[in-house]
Amino acid sequence: MSTFSIFLVLITIVCFLLIVVIMVQNPKGGGLSSTIGGSQMLGGVQKTTDFLDKSTWTLATILIALILLSSLSFTGSMSDSDSKIIEKTQTVAPQTTPAPATPEAPVKK
Repeated sequence: MSTFSIFLVLITIVCFLLIVVIMVQNPKGGGLSSTIGGSQMLGGVQKTTDFLDKSTWTLATILIALILLSSLSFTGSMSDSDSKIIEKTQTVAPQTTPAPATPEAPVKK
């Protein structure tokens, strides 16, 4: 498994977590904090909106860092010159035989 593939898996996981965190939030301030109703849930966190805001920014920062690192790890090994399809078409390409030479007619003046 290449480094680029590992970055793709990590980016996918972070994207999924970011979607979940954003979907839990309520844009009008209710969100998860109003449904829990107390400090007993979610590890004793009293201000759930602060936790969700911080986790959103943290996940977004991690996502940007992973994208930048993955672009640095991409070596371009899958460029067009290494394509198996191009190699196939070059080896299978029909070879044409040159047409027989016809004598040129003399030009009358």
